[in-house]
Amino acid sequence: MSVFIIAEAGVNHNGDLQSALRLIDAAVEAGANAVKFQTFNTQALVSKSVKQADYQAQNTGKQKSQYELLKSLELSEQDHRVIIQHCLNSDIEFMSTAFDDESIRLLHQLGMARWKIPSGELLSVPYLRKIAAYNQPTILSTGMGSLEEVQFSVNTLLKAGLEASNLTVLHANTAYPTPYEDVNLNAMQTLEKVLNLPVGLSDHSLGIEVPIAAVAMGAQMIEKHFTLDKSWPGPDHKASLNPSELKTMVTAIRHVEQALGHGEKTVSASESMNIAVARKRIVAARPIPKNTVFSEENITLKRSDSGVFATEWDQVIGQKSTRDYQEDEGIELD
Repeated sequence: MSVFIIAEAGVNHNGDLQSALRLIDAAVEAGANAVKFQTFNTQALVSKSVKQADYQAQNTGKQKSQYELLKSLELSEQDHRVIIQHCLNSDIEFMSTAFDDESIRLLHQLGMARWKIPSGELLSVPYLRKIAAYNQPTILSTGMGSLEEVQFSVNTLLKAGLEASNLTVLHANTAYPTPYEDVNLNAMQTLEKVLNLPVGLSDHSLGIEVPIAAVAMGAQMIEKHFTLDKSWPGPDHKASLNPSELKTMVTAIRHVEQALGHGEKTVSASESMNIAVARKRIVAARPIPKNTVFSEENITLKRSDSGVFATEWDQVIGQKSTRDYQEDEGIELD
């Protein structure tokens, strides 16, 4: 199964519909399977007194409340309808993370077919139950969570009606950007082993190396933030890929999944033609008269276009030559 790549537009549209549409176009050009936004009602999501996260304040360069920040990044219902239609026209899957009950209802009403549970809702029991009740393909991000907390979340989803076949768990670290020493890709494999579920990576590190490595380690899904311009004001632009980097990442992932192959050790068609010229054969080390016993003194191994291959060495030693051989001439067995 091909790796499912989610181009995370998030709030990198800065609240502007035209920028959101351009983000969709960039995701399509990069070859992503889906483009994902964030759907929220700021009033329902956050109290007005809550401060920005440190990374948000640093990346925006402004000290304001989370309420002020998020309010400027909201997309209206009509915006969603335009975005969804543009995704349909562009043959890319629309996704969005819902952050409150009203947004869950809106996305369900708009026909979204795949749910993404963000790391911040890992332990939000009522939220998890609402998503699970739809029993549609669901992705669970696990940033800021211990293994026990991830197990709690998974069990909550399954008890609430989500079938295990519809659940994918993403290893994640919610630092923006994530230091390489904190990525801990091996934890993704731990999740796979313990949960016995498909796993992937929601990556917030800089660059494209980590998602590519995750695919080589068995990730079935990759989520990565991207933006039209890293210099734009906003909380996530600096930790995002630009369109060119996103395309390079997608291409590299496709190459890696091709290179992983079927797992059997066989001779491929592309290399089989080299056997005749790369493997050594048994040839005469010097002129050998007829009826001479072949020995380590008069035969040797060389690349040659005639003679038996080196696997027959023990069978040739001790036999008599049935004809004369010139030096470098391939030795044949009767």
